Amino acid sequence: MKKLYYTANALLIVMLVLMVSCKKSDTINLTDNTADKKPKKTIEYKKPESTVSYQFTNAKEWLKTNEADSSKMNIVYAINRTDKANLKKLDSVVIPADFSGDLVYYLPFPLHVSALEDISKIIIFSYPTQTFAAYENGELVRTGPTNMGRKKDPTPIGLFFTNWKAEKTTSTFNDEWELKWNFNIENKLGVGFHQYELPGYPASHSCLRLLEKDAKFLYTFADEWILKDKENVKVKGTPVVVFGSYNFDGPKPWLQLASDPKALNISESEIEKEVKPFIQKILDNQKLREAEPSGSL
Repeated sequence: MKKLYYTANALLIVMLVLMVSCKKSDTINLTDNTADKKPKKTIEYKKPESTVSYQFTNAKEWLKTNEADSSKMNIVYAINRTDKANLKKLDSVVIPADFSGDLVYYLPFPLHVSALEDISKIIIFSYPTQTFAAYENGELVRTGPTNMGRKKDPTPIGLFFTNWKAEKTTSTFNDEWELKWNFNIENKLGVGFHQYELPGYPASHSCLRLLEKDAKFLYTFADEWILKDKENVKVKGTPVVVFGSYNFDGPKPWLQLASDPKALNISESEIEKEVKPFIQKILDNQKLREAEPSGSL
């Protein structure tokens, strides 16, 4: 009887140890699966079937056989930093040998930037490449061409935040210029991004011109500021970083692609370098917005 008693007690102790062990294990697993972390946004982009390369071709001749193909046209507009009306004015254009990939593979921004993972939303404009990128928690969600400020009226560089927006407004330089899908980023200087013609080189009075489809996307993507009163800002909008310089006296940078397809590539480390001085300020503002009942990310 004593043997049975001790054996039963021993079995009971073993079972209790196993139960406690299981509970501890469950607790560890729950801790590892941090529920408070924001889910990463991932987008599946289609890679080109072959290695990306480029060549020059006669614009008018190429348009005769390809103008009806919208997917090809969108890639060529972006590569040449221009729009439909202005592409027709060019003598020659840069085209890829393979059009099978998504647009992201023909423009210079990286698909992922680890340094931006804690930033809910950010828009970055590259002056040297005349392109923009929108990221959500480090993942590229949109990219396209831009025509920024001309030599006489350069676009200011550095950190900005989106302020107010308007589907249609008039330019502060000329009230005859209608700006569609305009989002202001520098209120005193009247700088913003919006739809306007893209001649294929920096031509604006300091604003950041976009194709209409890209202007509409960023118009919805970015957040407006939250005002404390008529004169004071309570919470700023979405961060916008403009970086680099443009060689106004040299050839268009994207013409280099014909000889070196990677000539304009922007690396993760370059983005990190440009954004790093502003990250704390961006995160501080992001925290304020997240605490606002009306703030949405």
